[in-house]
Amino acid sequence: MEPVSLQDFVCALDPASLPRVLRISSGVYFQGSVYEICGNECCLSTGDLVKVTQVRLQKVVCENPSTGQTIELDPNFKGLFGPLPTPGAHGTLEELISAINRSSKQLPIWFMSTHRIDTKAMVVPEEQPLMLESVEMYLGVCSARCVLGMETQVTVLHLPLSTKGPFWELETGAPRPLLQALALRDRQLTCPAFPWRSLILRPQYDILAIMHMRRTIVNIPSTLEVDVEDVTASSEHFHFIQPLLLSEVLARGGPFPLNTEILEVPDGPPIFLSPWVGSLRKGQRLCIYGLASPPWRVLASSKGRKMPRYFLVSGAYQGKLRRRPREFSTAYDILSALQPGQPLRVVAMQDCEGDEMEIPGFTSLTMGDRLEVVGSGQALDAQGGDVDILVCHQLSDQAEEEECEEEAENQEQILLPLYFSGSFVEEMNDSRRYSLADLTAQFPLPCEVKVVTKDTSHPADPLSFFPGLRLEEKIMEPFLVVSLDSEPGVSFEIPPRWLDLTVVEDEKQPGQPAGSLPIATVEELTDVFYYHLRKLPAFESQSPPPRPPKRQNLSGQKKQSSQGAIRYSKALAQQPPPLLPKLKMKTLPAVIDGISNTYSKISANKKGLKPTKSNILDPDDEDHDYEEVAEHFRKTL
Repeated sequence: MEPVSLQDFVCALDPASLPRVLRISSGVYFQGSVYEICGNECCLSTGDLVKVTQVRLQKVVCENPSTGQTIELDPNFKGLFGPLPTPGAHGTLEELISAINRSSKQLPIWFMSTHRIDTKAMVVPEEQPLMLESVEMYLGVCSARCVLGMETQVTVLHLPLSTKGPFWELETGAPRPLLQALALRDRQLTCPAFPWRSLILRPQYDILAIMHMRRTIVNIPSTLEVDVEDVTASSEHFHFIQPLLLSEVLARGGPFPLNTEILEVPDGPPIFLSPWVGSLRKGQRLCIYGLASPPWRVLASSKGRKMPRYFLVSGAYQGKLRRRPREFSTAYDILSALQPGQPLRVVAMQDCEGDEMEIPGFTSLTMGDRLEVVGSGQALDAQGGDVDILVCHQLSDQAEEEECEEEAENQEQILLPLYFSGSFVEEMNDSRRYSLADLTAQFPLPCEVKVVTKDTSHPADPLSFFPGLRLEEKIMEPFLVVSLDSEPGVSFEIPPRWLDLTVVEDEKQPGQPAGSLPIATVEELTDVFYYHLRKLPAFESQSPPPRPPKRQNLSGQKKQSSQGAIRYSKALAQQPPPLLPKLKMKTLPAVIDGISNTYSKISANKKGLKPTKSNILDPDDEDHDYEEVAEHFRKTL
């Protein structure tokens, strides 16, 4: 096949012959464009192979050949189109019938007039197709029996043979709808829905095709200025490689196992610290065995160390866990942990000061106080506003079995605002060992646990080395079980929506694994990806704890305190300086006497004075200069 333009190829294409393989003979490239503009392929290189799978009519451009004016038509346009003949026009109906008889054509035929035809019954608009059925006598006049087919009704007209035209003969057959009229390529047509004498239809198609190393179906407009060559007959050895995403493999649901080759690893920080997941790169062969079971994971963080570590624990984890007392820093945290039908008792781990003047019933707590949580409520503060509170009962120090019902009725009620901060520890006595599935089913998350028995299927279980774990959230996320061709005996799990690799199917048939492959049920997360998980909608729905209410008189108290400090400083400056008591040394050792006299003599010599009795410190002399110290103190104030 000789190369033709893409538009001509599509217009002459029979949809029943699809798919067709085309080779680009003359490529096109729009400078400054990207590969896909508005969802269409705009750049094709010479030599590219395109496998056309479907052709869709996008729109039809109706053009007036005389003026060049165009109108876009929807493919559902209801008008009828008739082709204009190539010979000249006939002046009257009698001339038209004579020409039909000379050409040995059989009635009926289709014709039209370029002028309006006025009859007693109706007015026939110009360029309206009419069907000439026969010639007969009507009311004593030789007339042509014509049928006018409109969208709503069919009308029979008897036109005398002397009716003047000009008349144009149309092709045999009824006027065609839009989709059938497109087969009359480059022919001038007529349609009564347009005011033009003639028109040309130019269809525009949307071509759906497959290209080599393209992951999705490519959309190519038929108006793209490229030349193509049909090479379907010699395309048996052509193989179009279509990349896939792991998310597409997951949505397709098989068949498994599936041998693939990694074409691209998405950019970005790593998700897991696993050596297998972190070492994935282009060119590796990956075998996909299917969907991991169960589909849920638990987000956990370590406790008891300066820098916490984060893990994603599979629902298939076989280790045994023991509950640990939960720690609460606010009353809101305690209320969040309260579950209907499950008692909750806490112990205060530090002294907590309360302001009973702010909220009546809000008393102080002492370290060791035991509280039984009743529920939430509201109380009035000092300004008369509503404050959300946590209602508790203070328990005695005696054992639970010794507490009788009469004492329970007389328990002191403790009211704590939800913004109240302190340090509380849950009072619990549960030494049972739970599996991860039982623990998440019986107790709400977050939950404090300790791994007492490691997972036997995971010899290097890192969770057993921590003194405590915090199970934060249960995540429903599908994983795929995969293995590398270089390590067929080691399998691991990949979340397609978090790590969406681009792969291509391998023609090699995958081998069945010998038995079940061991799978790591614990994956350590990087800090960056952990904080990314915390931004998911499941975590964002958690409401933050309430903030303490702003005190309206706080600024006034600060102003009063600052003004009081200023007044106090002024009053202190106006008061006379205080006199220090005069010290009277009655007895001093002889060594002190000598040192004092020597110091006085040295001081006097430095000032150029002669040592006199008044210059020498006499222990028994009460006329000393201690008042100078008081004067210096007053100046300092």
